[in-house]
Amino acid sequence: MGMEWIYEQSAIDWSALSQLYRIAPLGDKDPADLRLAFSNSRYKCFVFEHGQLVGVGRALADGVDCSYICDVAVHPDSQGTGLGKAIITRLRDLSAGHKKIILYAVPGKEGFYKKLGFKRMSTAMAIFRNQESALKTGLLNES
Repeated sequence: MGMEWIYEQSAIDWSALSQLYRIAPLGDKDPADLRLAFSNSRYKCFVFEHGQLVGVGRALADGVDCSYICDVAVHPDSQGTGLGKAIITRLRDLSAGHKKIILYAVPGKEGFYKKLGFKRMSTAMAIFRNQESALKTGLLNES
């Protein structure tokens, strides 16, 4: 892949990143919220091809105990090329040394992450701002 990997955010166009999440499709994310979330993340990677943002991911990490990989998105034209796997692998490698690396997956994508070494947690719990929507989309279950 002739892609450029960037690990800092000083030149990121947050509106373009917001658009990437929309078309990936991973929902609507406000550009200002994205800037704050990525600023507060220890690890981040942005992948460009011919100057266009085609992939992204980040990990919240404390440096010793826990790293949480999230917000991984790949442009539809680049999906199926191995880019998503490469982003997860980079974030996992950057997170090496933490006692645990946690990943939050979109329902239906668990098999993809399992191939990358992740296992389903039996004790994960969450509170969502919109609990009803999270239940409806399968992110949460009542049991």
